[in-house]
Amino acid sequence: MSGALLPDKLYFKIGEVAKLVGVKPYVLRYWETEFSVLRPGKTRARHRLYRRKDVEMLLEIRRLLYTERYTIEGAKRRLREMSTASPQAGDGGVTVAAVRDELVALYRMLEE
Repeated sequence: MSGALLPDKLYFKIGEVAKLVGVKPYVLRYWETEFSVLRPGKTRARHRLYRRKDVEMLLEIRRLLYTERYTIEGAKRRLREMSTASPQAGDGGVTVAAVRDELVALYRMLEE
């Protein structure tokens, strides 16, 4: 996944994510119905807020579907295989400070 190309933000709106991933917003909404790992948060106004890991997952889904030419079912299977092969590889655990920073950023975004 190309997480290095993502802007240094915790949350992204659907239009930003659509541009980053290279698909239309309706495609992202459809993928949410097909891939259970995609569950963006919502603001009070019901706008989608994607976390960085959601965007990285969307980039991987796009790669599987468009570059590797998997079907939706094949991509789901491949994602399951990848998650069981390396459960949270490289994730040293979430610290309280990281959770707090993410919550503060979300609160500020909601105030806008």
